Amino acid sequence: MRVVDQIRPEVVVLLGNRIRALRKAAGLSVVRLAELSGVSRRMLTQIELGQANPSLSTVDRVASALGTTFSALAGVLGDPLPEGVEVWSTPGGSWAYLVNAVETAEASIELWKWRLLGDDRYGGVGGTPGTPDSMAHVLRGELVVRRGEVELLRVAEGGSARLASAGGHTFGAGGEVVDFLWVPTVLRGSTPPPSPPRA
Repeated sequence: MRVVDQIRPEVVVLLGNRIRALRKAAGLSVVRLAELSGVSRRMLTQIELGQANPSLSTVDRVASALGTTFSALAGVLGDPLPEGVEVWSTPGGSWAYLVNAVETAEASIELWKWRLLGDDRYGGVGGTPGTPDSMAHVLRGELVVRRGEVELLRVAEGGSARLASAGGHTFGAGGEVVDFLWVPTVLRGSTPPPSPPRA
């Protein structure tokens, strides 16, 4: 079993540049953004420099503190690429694309397409207090959702499920491969969102 929850390095560089630009535009120091996001100053500095590889949930916390969303930072709003942005992948061939997103004043509703192969697992899903449940729909194979090593549910091919956000969980394949769509709702920060700059 391999649990991997880090973002692709080229996406980290893109996100780091946009986070730094938004932080400076908002007049925030790294120390203040660390306080607002709950992410360490050291980690924030490394993200901005493209030297760290954070989880999606870490970037969600930073985005929320800046009054924006991961979707906006990744550039999938407005006129996204048809295939989306490949945010996560493993040497074994597993991947996740952020395909599109819809934003309201309160939240970002994201559409993700995933493929998990063999023993690859993705951890760090959910866990933010007050976040609405997400939805998953399995296109091929069987999706297994765990919390730690405890299996919470299995979703068969063609099936859909609501996934509780509380407590955090891990995605994995119930066989050799699972392809699925995932639709999480990510609550926005309380400050007005600045427009993300283009990298």
